[in-house]
Amino acid sequence: MIQSIDDKIINSLSKCGRGIVFFPATFSHYAQPKAVNKALERMTDAGVIIRVANGIYCYPKIEKKIGLGILYPTFEEIARSIAKRDKARIAPAGAYAQNKLGLSSQIPMNVVYLTDGERRKVTIHDGRGIFFKHVAPRIFAFSDPLAQLLTIALKDIGNGNVTDEQKKCVKKLVNEHPRFSSVDMRLMPVWIRQLIMDLYD
Repeated sequence: MIQSIDDKIINSLSKCGRGIVFFPATFSHYAQPKAVNKALERMTDAGVIIRVANGIYCYPKIEKKIGLGILYPTFEEIARSIAKRDKARIAPAGAYAQNKLGLSSQIPMNVVYLTDGERRKVTIHDGRGIFFKHVAPRIFAFSDPLAQLLTIALKDIGNGNVTDEQKKCVKKLVNEHPRFSSVDMRLMPVWIRQLIMDLYD
């Protein structure tokens, strides 16, 4: 029995598991782009998959225990799927980076990622956006993700603007984490390096 494009796609998604974010090109080996797009449109209309942005889909997780139903992918899941597709590196930036570290309670409506890939904006299903800001690859030279994220967040706050409360938060983060390598420390601006060194117990 010959499988339809729809069946081939859903079988592939089932093997990957719910929560996967994907693109029409993911299934380009099954049929021509127009036919794949039509299949995804049919599957979206049937509620099998959801469209999270233009050309971006998800085989969603379903929460049944408390009745939440369809769970949309997070900013992080969408951004990392795009980065994987584009073979680009990304790192949270701005208010989003500060929020992830606990340096700010502000939850941004739109999130920004630094990337060594293309500059772009992705508008997701609820109108919010994911911005990819192209930067020099130096920021991706860090071996430790926390060192990288702290550097990005503190640079955004600015020298002389880090509050005592934020310093307490940074102190807790760095002292509960293995010490950063000398290489990572040298990648930081001097004032950030000094701030962190002063906060080590």
